[in-house]
Amino acid sequence: MYQFSRAIYREIACDIDVSAITPGGTPHIEVVRIIDGAMERLATDRHYFARPARTLFGDLKPYFPLRAQPRVWAVVSRYVGAAETFVDQGPTNGTDLFGNPLACRATTRRGTACQRVPLPCNGYCPSHQHLAETEELELVLAAA
Repeated sequence: MYQFSRAIYREIACDIDVSAITPGGTPHIEVVRIIDGAMERLATDRHYFARPARTLFGDLKPYFPLRAQPRVWAVVSRYVGAAETFVDQGPTNGTDLFGNPLACRATTRRGTACQRVPLPCNGYCPSHQHLAETEELELVLAAA
């Protein structure tokens, strides 16, 4: 994910507005921090990150002049699309992209996280497949 993050930054660094007001540090440092955070979230929290390209672009917009924003959008959408493909094809050995063991996305009746290994198709273990079916129904209803 580091490679995707740095590739985005390299392509858009020349367009950063150095007069932009930042909470801490220079605009270049803030842009790198924002891109790194989005790529890390894409790798670790894929199921709850619905539109990563749009979110990342929205976070980056204040650091770019209006004339550069179409180019920034094109770069962000291209690299985030490639990163999504990479994450979707991720490791199949029961670990995430950082080597941590995968765990089911559901919680138990006691409120603790389920410790079973999830199926690669949706992130739920066989015991919690009914939750994946309800998510699919919600997506269909939201689209209608």
